[in-house]
Amino acid sequence: MYPQVRLLPGAVSEMLVSVSETGVVTLADRYGLMAATLEESLEEEEKQAINRLLRAVIKGRFKIVEQVSAVEY
Repeated sequence: MYPQVRLLPGAVSEMLVSVSETGVVTLADRYGLMAATLEESLEEEEKQAINRLLRAVIKGRFKIVEQVSAVEY
């Protein structure tokens, strides 16, 4: 049995703000997105926000980096 992945309240919106401000998607952000996709109780607006972020990544608007944190940026 796998451990249950749970998002902290407000994690999606904080992640979106961080990515928007820094222009990068960190390793921690990617783990947060993974956890969000596994979360069954996401609000519809959170799902839409995640989809917008993923579309922006696909279009190259944000850079994917290997750092855990965006503090360097």
